Amino acid sequence: MKNVKDKMLKEVMALDFMALELNLYLNTHPCDQMALMIFMSTVQQAKMARDNYERMYGPLTAAASMSFPWPWIEDPWPWEHQ
Repeated sequence: MKNVKDKMLKEVMALDFMALELNLYLNTHPCDQMALMIFMSTVQQAKMARDNYERMYGPLTAAASMSFPWPWIEDPWPWEHQ
């Protein structure tokens, strides 16, 4: 199960990175329609991936959770992974 969780988290991170890079590109190339379409698709994919991850494993950010105690403190810290 840990491999599935890690794979899902890496997918979220990759899609978020791609969206950020496309956003930066579009700042200097605002008329690139193909890049804009890819950006919009990537943002949608990232949201779906994040929603799936959070539904299965809990929130990725404090803003995503209004429960107390914070659910992410139950997981190992990044330096505790083997």
